[in-house]
Amino acid sequence: MPEVEVDPERDVAALPYSSGTTGVPKGVMLTHASIATNLAQLEPVIPMGPGGRILAVLPFFHIYGLTALMNAPLRSGATVVVLPRFELDTFLGAIQEHRINGLYVAPPIVLALAKHPAVAAYDLSSLEYIVSAAAPLDAALAAACSARLGLPPVGQAYGMTELSPGTHVVPLDAPEPPPGTVGRLLPSTEMRILSLDDPGKDVGPGRREIAIRGPQVMKGYLGRPEATAAMIDAEGWVHTGDIGRVDEDGWLFVVDRVKELIKYKGFQVAPAELEAVLLTHEGSPTPPSSGSPTRTAPRCPRPTSSVSPPRPASPPRRSSRTSPRGSPVQEGPRGGVHRDRPRAASGKILRRELRDRA
Repeated sequence: MPEVEVDPERDVAALPYSSGTTGVPKGVMLTHASIATNLAQLEPVIPMGPGGRILAVLPFFHIYGLTALMNAPLRSGATVVVLPRFELDTFLGAIQEHRINGLYVAPPIVLALAKHPAVAAYDLSSLEYIVSAAAPLDAALAAACSARLGLPPVGQAYGMTELSPGTHVVPLDAPEPPPGTVGRLLPSTEMRILSLDDPGKDVGPGRREIAIRGPQVMKGYLGRPEATAAMIDAEGWVHTGDIGRVDEDGWLFVVDRVKELIKYKGFQVAPAELEAVLLTHEGSPTPPSSGSPTRTAPRCPRPTSSVSPPRPASPPRRSSRTSPRGSPVQEGPRGGVHRDRPRAASGKILRRELRDRA
């Protein structure tokens, strides 16, 4: 075999695709250096090692699975138990049989662990922690999951495929992280909170776009120089498209995607906040929300629910008053029922497809 020279800073090691939740998926060029650096950044806050047992249920071709479920545990000598797909009974049985101590999952699995009756039939006492990422997780749902399983608070992490993927994590040893936070900045990573009206301007408190710079930033999109330039500015800042805020202690809270923010009659409605309200209804499991046009507005908040036969399919009821958790517009002007919900491989609900169905 001839020797091949590898430039870790320039040569591509992996080509995962962005999830395509709001647009067409794009090939993300991650170098050897960006992947290896991100693993080193994550190690101090989510340590793994020999004796650790991780259950891998997310696909390895997705950046979350590639990093958290394959590269990180194998790099540290932990054991990885692999499942071909998520089926709740198989998932719970694997935790019981293999004495899994750490779970890295997406919010739909946290929901199942918090509410599904099948959980009570299995011995999950080996679990020591749960980390949720890939989509926003409601703080009340996270608390319900932790309380049911007798675990520390469900930790969250934040990042994106273009960032190899991690930039924020709630450390496993954090004593009392604020509910709903996705963590603090990883080492050697910078963040700005930018005005939505003037992307070059930093702003103070409030909901604004998150921008990230660091050694874990992608090389670019494969064959898409225009898209790369739109994502990474001339100073190397990645404009994530996520709306967030930071508290005085440096904890980041992600509200939703800029592209998914629904502007309705002067209000800005974050679908994730609307979904958190709907989750309080036991008949609305993982209720995705999107914006669809009406006669009075170009985009109207449209919550949808998914039901299984023989339960009758009835749209979510409108609220006659303002929810204490949201703005007056979050009264569900329109609703819908779907027998299935389009999802990405990570478990994210593809709202763009829901809009097309509306």
